[in-house]
Amino acid sequence: MRVALDTNILAYAEGIGDAPRCARAIQLIEELPAELVLLPAQTLGELFRVLIGKAKWKADLTQVAIMNWADSFEVADSSWSAFQAAMDLSIDHGFQIWDALIMAVAAENRCRLLLSEDLQNGFIWRGVTVVNPFAAPSSPLLDKILHAG
Repeated sequence: MRVALDTNILAYAEGIGDAPRCARAIQLIEELPAELVLLPAQTLGELFRVLIGKAKWKADLTQVAIMNWADSFEVADSSWSAFQAAMDLSIDHGFQIWDALIMAVAAENRCRLLLSEDLQNGFIWRGVTVVNPFAAPSSPLLDKILHAG
């Protein structure tokens, strides 16, 4: 079962945010099997913006962080068909276009889960379920991945 990560999970793992969420994001990333994790390229672009803009990191250090993420997990490019699907998702469900693109790339790459704090927890589209890993109770699908093996 493949899992896509949204930008906020990566940002928390980089220490941007409150301590409990940062610790939970790090724990998730350590527990998820790396071969199941997908990073839509859009999330890395947004993380670059967050680290430079909000966190005021230096550009060269931000680039190193982005490259480390890309070295650790599969990165999926945004295709034209994913962008077209994202427009439909945005129109049909009111998503912001960039959030919709992340969801569409996750679906295009056969992810079952999209871990995100920003999207509607439990929302399902094209087989992808949005899971807020900070919400209680925890998702049975996420628990299944974390406790497999």
